[in-house]
Amino acid sequence: MPRRSTRFLKNANPCFVAKGSLMEPILLTQYPADGVAVLRLNRPGVLNALNLALRQALAEHVSQLEQDEAVKVIVLAGSEKAFCAGADLNEYVNASPQDIIDRHMDRLWGAISQCRKPVIAAVRGYALGGGCELAMHADIIYAGESAKFGQPEVKVGIMPGGGATQRLTQAVGKFAAMKILLSGEPLDAGKALQMGLVSEVVPDDEVEKRALECAVKLTRLPAMSLRFIKEAVIESMNTPLDAGLRFERRAFHTLFASEDKTEGMRAMLDKRQPVFKGH
Repeated sequence: MPRRSTRFLKNANPCFVAKGSLMEPILLTQYPADGVAVLRLNRPGVLNALNLALRQALAEHVSQLEQDEAVKVIVLAGSEKAFCAGADLNEYVNASPQDIIDRHMDRLWGAISQCRKPVIAAVRGYALGGGCELAMHADIIYAGESAKFGQPEVKVGIMPGGGATQRLTQAVGKFAAMKILLSGEPLDAGKALQMGLVSEVVPDDEVEKRALECAVKLTRLPAMSLRFIKEAVIESMNTPLDAGLRFERRAFHTLFASEDKTEGMRAMLDKRQPVFKGH
């Protein structure tokens, strides 16, 4: 196994939660392999529920990792029982519309959705409400066999506010999305895979291992190609087909100016492993 480490990002505010007589960060940043950063939600007492402090920490850390040239891939993870059980209702029960507006949730979610580097979600246990939305902000989702996905907001008198009505519909289609959103009922990992909501389902104890294996493989590929592929796919979700195709062609043409293109093709012709430098 690769060397594991945990450290705080420069200038980021990790925030802390009491655990016994100690104070522990609510978000851990770990570096299990070269080029890979893991952001681990760490509020086990509430199944990693998203309070404002954790949302802010996620946004800050993702933004800084995006600027860190040593980091090529970001992995989002939780605990064995829960990836994230949703929003912390203690912060919502007495909130007014203005309170919610003042939290600028769009900016906090945007820091993740606008990340140009590949983001992988390693989901074990519950991924409900904001937790399901957080997973859907990733580019690849590995789910454990016992994982549960869902949007139960309707059951507490609200609706999804982190993009589920849009991202879930794009992922699984209108009718499947409507059933999930209107009923508020969870679905298991197998059903999520069948619908197209997750990339792969693996045994619970292999989720993070598989996510890290995928992350390491991506670090060995040309970063510019990964970035343009991600941007082109996201473009396809936001624009008509013709506009998406134009974006793809421009990105395709641009990559022919990269050193990694020449190295990759030359290595293939020479029957050797390429050495990509991100240029």
